[in-house]
Amino acid sequence: MSRIGKMPITVPAGVDVKIDGHTVTAKGPKGELTGTFSDIIVIEQDGAVINVTRSSDAPAARSLHGLTRTLVDNMVQGVATGFSKKLEVVGVGYRAQVLPEGLELTVGYSHKVVMPAPETITVECPNANTIVISGPDKVKVGQFASEVRGVRPPEPYHGKGIRYSDEVIHLKEGKAGKAK
Repeated sequence: MSRIGKMPITVPAGVDVKIDGHTVTAKGPKGELTGTFSDIIVIEQDGAVINVTRSSDAPAARSLHGLTRTLVDNMVQGVATGFSKKLEVVGVGYRAQVLPEGLELTVGYSHKVVMPAPETITVECPNANTIVISGPDKVKVGQFASEVRGVRPPEPYHGKGIRYSDEVIHLKEGKAGKAK
């Protein structure tokens, strides 16, 4: 039995979960998410608890058991509290700001980079060097944060670029001076 798959999912107050066959819909204060899962995994709701079980011990069912449970749990958590990623912009003259058309990044290129945020994702810039990406869908939040970081990843010599707030950049030593 999967260690993750056998754990029950507790539905918090204020979240409504509907299971229709293999389609799960979660609705809460942060929004609504819908997911369709494999038919070899059984998803059942008993009051405020959701259990995910597999129909057989086939390798395909075993591999999807924990994954399905985690995806359903992320849906429930996302509509209840949401997910967020915090990025830092490091470098002289590097900055970010939110405009109506999207996130505008000034990161050392000859032009400014404008990235429109996907729907259901909110982008905030509390200051010019911090970006906070949040929303109910964990996958979309992580994907957009990765795309923003990909505009100018941190470089290993000075650490300039866009990085996650909890990311550690190990700086390399530059060239040694010529011996005299």
